[in-house]
Amino acid sequence: MSDVQTPAIGIDLGTTNSCVAVVLNGRVEVIANEMGKRITPSCVAFTEEERLIGHAAKYQAIFNSKNTIFDAKRLMGMKYHDENIQNRIRLWPFNVVESSGHPRFRVQYKNEMKDFSPEEISAMILQKMKAIAETYIGSPVKDAVVTVPAYFNDSQRQATMDAGKIAGLNIVSLLNEPSAAAIAYGFNQKKGMRQNVLVFDFGGGTFDVAILSITENDFEVIATSGDTSLGGSDIDERLVVHFIEEIKKKHNKDISDKEIKVKNEEDSSKILTKLRNACERAKRNLSSSTQSEVLSESLFDGIDFRANLSQTRLTKLCSDLFTKTINIVEAVLESSKMGVDDIDEIVLAGGSTRIPKIQELLQGKFNNKKLNHKIHPDEAVAYGAAVYAASISSDKTIENIKFVDVAPLTLGINVLGNLMSPIIPRNTKLPATVMKKYVTTVDYQSGVDIKVYEGERLSSDENNLLGEFSLENIQPAKKGIPQIEVSFVVDMNGILTVTAEDTATGRNEEIVIRCNKGRLPKHEVERMITEAKEFQKEDDKKEKLRAARHELETLCVEVKDLISEQRDDDLENLELDNFWGVYTDTEEWLDEAEQATEEEYRSRYDALVEVKERMVSN
Repeated sequence: MSDVQTPAIGIDLGTTNSCVAVVLNGRVEVIANEMGKRITPSCVAFTEEERLIGHAAKYQAIFNSKNTIFDAKRLMGMKYHDENIQNRIRLWPFNVVESSGHPRFRVQYKNEMKDFSPEEISAMILQKMKAIAETYIGSPVKDAVVTVPAYFNDSQRQATMDAGKIAGLNIVSLLNEPSAAAIAYGFNQKKGMRQNVLVFDFGGGTFDVAILSITENDFEVIATSGDTSLGGSDIDERLVVHFIEEIKKKHNKDISDKEIKVKNEEDSSKILTKLRNACERAKRNLSSSTQSEVLSESLFDGIDFRANLSQTRLTKLCSDLFTKTINIVEAVLESSKMGVDDIDEIVLAGGSTRIPKIQELLQGKFNNKKLNHKIHPDEAVAYGAAVYAASISSDKTIENIKFVDVAPLTLGINVLGNLMSPIIPRNTKLPATVMKKYVTTVDYQSGVDIKVYEGERLSSDENNLLGEFSLENIQPAKKGIPQIEVSFVVDMNGILTVTAEDTATGRNEEIVIRCNKGRLPKHEVERMITEAKEFQKEDDKKEKLRAARHELETLCVEVKDLISEQRDDDLENLELDNFWGVYTDTEEWLDEAEQATEEEYRSRYDALVEVKERMVSN
């Protein structure tokens, strides 16, 4: 820990929204942003003048759609040609380009084209959450627990660690999102009895299911599974695609074609943003009513778009997505060797759990068992992360959390025929040590190459390569005789040590794979950190300007009211005329003060404060 005096915070870095919480004096506080809201859009926009994050970015998206980035989490640790990315590029209003095999967001910022990695965009969101916490706590924050989907692979976790470094955070731990939600549910549950809890975490961009055994503040993950490409955004996209086809049939225009121009010279990026927003609004409305309307005024060519959307129609359009969530629940039950009657509580997390059909399917799977709505679906993950952060930083104001996790993905090595040989199966309790023996496949083989993978596919190259090393100078012999002993050791922090040993000679080699080491080259991270600091300086400068202007505008209103009150009592007061002159001069200056400096605002403020003080003292 870098500073035991400053509390560590918990951050839910979400696909569509993010949230931050902290434990202060034994109480968990989910922190509101400058808008008074406790969730912040995971959205970053670039304009000719500045960078915007959160609500400010989302509010202007329609007018600046090509330069407003969302869904960055979906690209973290991914390759550009990944099928999921390619399928979505058509529907994203912003541009995604390739750089050394990885995706980059291309935007126009201050009249220049700039490329940003998903890690950089996520770092900007983390910086925003850090700033929200610092404003509330009143001191700089360094340490944080950041949540990730349980099914994130090593590359995605490394990318999250890099984003934290760029944001100036020391990520003391990555915590799986359903585990954080379980902590939020179980924390301070003063029950001596053991409970088997299933967490159904359906967020904006990812889906996770976990079964945990909870006894007071002891949390043991039994099994977990999920889909990092399944969330509320996929439902939005399904609706967008459906209505694109309706528009195509009715108006003979494909609004998803990024090259089209319409009569008022709007391009498809703006049209897609307007349609996506309308679909998202309608989807949200269906959480509390059976009918809604997809409405977008002047969507294109001056045409207002209006369509009815019912819960029944939404279910029909997204039935395969909804069914997939239940299939994953069944897989987790099978992995845990539990039946539906063994589950004591079904805890919902993530905004997409508000969809009535999802709740209906889930209840049906568990023989109409009542779902647990005790935790806030949008805030639970940050809440649990804050509790865990306080616990591992030895905060004496809360009870310690004892936490046992599992390996979310199978770990193994590549063998003959490009096959994945599993060594540590997924959902193995951590820490874990497993050893397997292998034999050579070529006569008088002098060495072996060990390639370490994670994933559930039969073919190694369809899984995620974690690292590789060679064991040379093994004892020469006919194939099948030399034995190579490969051992995998995973500790509680997810650090994997792989050792290969020739049993005949005792020669061995090893590789250590840390999920928290980051994946970007050191010089790239350092460059991004430097740029992030420059962005922060610009943001701070603009925030001070906004604050100075706001203070002056507020003071103008106060002085105007004072002058009006006193003039009612003394119409002939010449001094009031002088005060009025100072006030009107300030108002006129404000109208023209777009390029004013903070010092100029402060100077005008001081002059007007003097007027106010003289008036009050009279």
